[in-house]
Amino acid sequence: MSHSLHVRLTKVDRSSLERLIRKGTHSARVQNRARILLLADRGEFSDGKERTRQQIGEATLTCIPTVCRICRLYATEGLQSALSEKPRPGKAPKLSGEAEAHLIAMACSQPPKGQARWTLKLLRNQLIAQGHVQDISEVALHKRLKKTRSNPGG
Repeated sequence: MSHSLHVRLTKVDRSSLERLIRKGTHSARVQNRARILLLADRGEFSDGKERTRQQIGEATLTCIPTVCRICRLYATEGLQSALSEKPRPGKAPKLSGEAEAHLIAMACSQPPKGQARWTLKLLRNQLIAQGHVQDISEVALHKRLKKTRSNPGG
């Protein structure tokens, strides 16, 4: 990480950051990032104080690498990139909305002949047979059904 990147806010950026903090409607993370940029500002509209990354980190209760990252993002990609987070990678959900709707409809319907009720194993096999999912565990189905407010037994 480059510690030598200096933040020089434009008049427009500085006023929008001050307005963002004054309003207080944004998340705490966004407000903290705005404070970091305002404290790191060395432009012509700043207060004239040149703070170190450590002083900025102590003032905003943030670690030094975070201060450096936010300053670097502003310098390289602009204000919006410095204030907002990029989406975090994550595993795709096992059930799409459509497959979940079929699961709930199936669980609330009559069980197959010869069965007293739907079991997780029956639901799993039926979803796979109908082509809604390639493979899914019974535990994942249980978690999904638990999150719904349907109560087929009640």
